[in-house]
Formats: sequence, C-alpha cells, structure tokens
Amino acid sequence: MKALRKMRPARGANLESVPVPVPGPIEVLVRVRAASICGTDLHIYGWDRWSASRIKTPMTFGHEFCGYIEKVGSEVTSVKPGDFVSAEMHVNCGHCRPCRMGQPHVCQNVKIIGIDADGCFAEYVIIPIRNIWKIDPAIPERYAAILDPLGNAVHTVLAGEIAAQNVLVTGAGPIGLMAITIARACGAAMVFATEVNPHRRELAKQMGADVALDPAQSNVVEQLREATDGAGADVLLEMSGNPAAIHQGFQMLRQGGRASLLGIPSDPVTFDLVNDVIFKGATVQGIYGRKMFETWVQMTELLKHGRLNLDPLFKEHLPIEKFEQAFSLLESGQAGKILLYPNGVNA
Repeated sequence: MKALRKMRPARGANLESVPVPVPGPIEVLVRVRAASICGTDLHIYGWDRWSASRIKTPMTFGHEFCGYIEKVGSEVTSVKPGDFVSAEMHVNCGHCRPCRMGQPHVCQNVKIIGIDADGCFAEYVIIPIRNIWKIDPAIPERYAAILDPLGNAVHTVLAGEIAAQNVLVTGAGPIGLMAITIARACGAAMVFATEVNPHRRELAKQMGADVALDPAQSNVVEQLREATDGAGADVLLEMSGNPAAIHQGFQMLRQGGRASLLGIPSDPVTFDLVNDVIFKGATVQGIYGRKMFETWVQMTELLKHGRLNLDPLFKEHLPIEKFEQAFSLLESGQAGKILLYPNGVNA
C-alpha cells in the first residue's frame, strides 16, 4: 500500500510502498477515505525540536481521518466490513491511576497512533476496536475526517459554562476557528477572536465571531474591555500557544473568569500569576485531547443535528501524491483544513 512516511530525522516525508498491516484479534483494518493534516503533522514534516525528541523513524504519520472497515480481528463483534468510522487516536493503557479514576484522556502511558505508531497517511491503518467510533449517517465525510481536532475544540469550549457568556478565543487556527462556531452554537453571548493573520481573521468572522481583532495593530485589551462594559471576557479559550497572546488573554479575562488552555507554547511561558490568576480569582484549566468518550458523544450530537457549520474550513481536497503542495499551503497560513486522499479523491 501507499504510505506517507518519515524515513529519516530531517525535514520532509516520502511516499513509500509498504505491506498492508494485518489486524490482531481485537483490532480492525480501516481503508482510509480521507485524512486531514494538523499542526502536529506540520511539526513532524518540518522536523522541529519536539519531533526530534518524540518521533522514531521510519514511521507513517497522520492521526485525523475517516474510512471504512476493511477487516476485523477474530474477537471483534461491534463493527463489520463496510462500516464508516473514525477513531480516537489516543490509546490509553487502562491501568494507570488516571485511567482507573475515569480520566483516560490524561493517561500517563498514552500512545498516539500517528506519533508513537503508524498512522493514517496511508491506504490502510490498524486501530484497536475500543478506539473506533462509528459515524452517524447525518455527518458529512469532510466533517468525519476532522473529528479529532473538533473534539479538542469541543472539550475546550464545554469545559465550563458557556451559554450567555462573553467568550474570547486567542488564536484563529483551525481548532480556534472550530471553537468559535461551537461557542456560538452553545449559546455564547458574544464571541471575540484575536489573530494576526488577516486570512484567519476573515475566517473567524465566517465561523461566527462577532469581533475579530488584530493584536499586532491595535490595543486589543482596551477594545475588548470597552465592548464588555469594562468587565472583560467571561471565558478565555487559549488556542495559539503564543506567549504574547496568552498574556493578552489573561489581561482580557474578567475577575472570576474561566481560562481553558489548549495551545501549546514551544518554550516555558512566564506571566503575572498574582494579578492574572490569584487576585483575579480565575479558574485555569489545562485541556488535553478529548474526553473518552464523552467528547465524542457531544460532538456527534452537535454535528448530526446540524448545529455546526464547518464548511469555511474546507477548500483543498488532494490525492496523497500531492502532499508537498498540501504542507506548503498549510505552512503559508493560507489554508484551513486540507484533506488528503490515500485511495484517490474520487475513490
């Protein structure tokens, strides 16, 4: 089969021919229909410091996808060949303290398919049956391919009260953009976004932001406070991982507000803990992945009832052979979610 692989510890990737994997007794083989590129894949492709510390080459990367069950293991009874599925790509151990306490999304021994094991940038991928998620027929294929990052956004938005709240999203990358439309669907009063990229600010408006601010050109702290009668945002959804955006976000958060942090800085970040958290009485949450499987239930309900319009995110649909074009577009900051088709766009 064709597979997009990191063959060596350097920038780039190679389209290779590798054997089709064979599922074990409690695994399934999925024929990949569409796979989406995420920020982590960009790190792996570019081979940054994080990738060098985590990725063992050679390996097939990619962890956002949808596809059809091709084969099932001997002990699998819950799905059958032909079923349309996606998957939770974080594989928890089931034995550590967080897993035993009902928090498998923060398993201390987690393995991630597409990072620690061969992923979905291939014609076929092996998934443990307990990680498979059957797709509701009402959910479009393009949406089914991005349930992994959508789940990150749903988890972040719904980590606290959201209805009738003034919400600030710092960073309008794909997950930030998803968070905007989720907050809007779940009854947010006003949704603000901060983003330096003009293309993404325009997308933020298309996704439902009331106000999209450029922190490089204006005093966004003053603007947001003025728009909220001096109070600030009730909820901060930090999606950028940018230290300046984090600082601004906490300055814009009201007394007693909630800050849910998903963005990952490349280096340690310092900020005014006394004034921005302690004296402010802020609730600060670290958000990692998706709750297994509460988040999956939540986003399925939102999608199958048509509550989320994610269409502004999608423009490019490319065969996997054009992966270099896809990564170049994403690195330019001029694309939303690009779908790759290992088995052909029209397959």
